[in-house]
Amino acid sequence: MAYLQVNVVTPDGIAFQHRAKAVTAKTTDGGITIMPNHTPIIVPLAIADLIVTRVTDELAQNHIAVNGGIMEVRDNIVNIIANSAEREKDIDIDRAEVAKERAERRMAEARDIKNEKEFQRAKISLSKAINRIGVSKNRSN
Repeated sequence: MAYLQVNVVTPDGIAFQHRAKAVTAKTTDGGITIMPNHTPIIVPLAIADLIVTRVTDELAQNHIAVNGGIMEVRDNIVNIIANSAEREKDIDIDRAEVAKERAERRMAEARDIKNEKEFQRAKISLSKAINRIGVSKNRSN
C-alpha cells in the first residue's frame, strides 16, 4: 500500500513528521486533499487547519494549525513550509483567546483612526488566533 510522508517544517524546526493516507489543506484558492500518487504540485497555503489522516488507523487524524506557507507534493512526499505550525495538543487555548481579544481591540482602534495597514495586520492576527482556537477543539483528551 502506498502512503505519504508528511513533513511540516517551521523556522524553529520540524513541527510534524508522519506517514499518512491523506492530507487535507486549505490553499489560497480553496480546499485540497492529497492522496498517495498525487500529481506533483506546489501551492500556497491559507491560515487554516491542516488535517493529516495517519496510516495506522482510519480514525487517527492529526490537526495542525498552519499560519500560511507553501505545500509541495512530489513522489509521495508532502513538504509543508510554514512560518508557524502547532499540533492541536500543543496549543495553549488561554493564550490563543488572549491573542484573539487583543487582535479584535487592535482592529477596532485601527478602524477608528482609519489606519488601513494596521487594520490588515490585526485582521491577520485575528485569523491566526481563531485558527488556533478552532484546531485546539480537535484534541482527543
